[in-house]
Amino acid sequence: MKNINNKMRITFYRSFTSLVLGLLSAQCYGATTNHERVEEGAKQYLINQLIDTTQDTNIDVDIVKIDDRINIPDCPTGFQYNASQEALSQSYISVRVSCKNNEWYLFTSGQVTRTKEIVVTQGAISPGTVLTSSNLALAKVDVRRLRYTAFTDLDSLIGARMKRRITDGQAIQSNMLCFVCKGDRITITAEVAGMEVKTAGIAQQDGVVGDNIKVINASSQKAVIARVASPEEVVIHL
Repeated sequence: MKNINNKMRITFYRSFTSLVLGLLSAQCYGATTNHERVEEGAKQYLINQLIDTTQDTNIDVDIVKIDDRINIPDCPTGFQYNASQEALSQSYISVRVSCKNNEWYLFTSGQVTRTKEIVVTQGAISPGTVLTSSNLALAKVDVRRLRYTAFTDLDSLIGARMKRRITDGQAIQSNMLCFVCKGDRITITAEVAGMEVKTAGIAQQDGVVGDNIKVINASSQKAVIARVASPEEVVIHL
């Protein structure tokens, strides 16, 4: 009789445990509401749409919470999301959410933050300062704050000269510096049929590496357009 009672207790506890686990699982699955599904779906949709259009840029999307009073029906085939190409370039993007099973739809929106790792100042920098590795660092910056070309390679800026006062942690952009500055004495290298001819010159404009600037040949006093190659050299291809 005792063995029979023990078996009955074990069977009861097993049944009870299965019932409790089933209820807990149902509650866990039921915790995700249609509102949350739509919000998460809109977020993933925007990330997927934007990730291919932003090279070396990190994307963060914050979806506006949908009012709980809005009725969102079940959608067995899955909710569909759509945003125009024009909207995808904005910081606030409107997304149309719909369901093929019915004529239901709504519009939600997401705030998009685009950050990129670029070179920033490490400490305040005065005008005329020549940049070194000690006053440069890499940091993630919101690309909306950038108005001019920024730099992603720290070493590429060493030797450049600041044109204005810059605060600590500020993104360095092309309008803030010059590799060759107006009035600098530089070397003009002319490349002709694989040969190089060098002469002295004076820069007539500021420029960063890759810019074409006006320079004066110190010997002939003639003006030429040359490409900035380094803080001390410009190149002419003849």
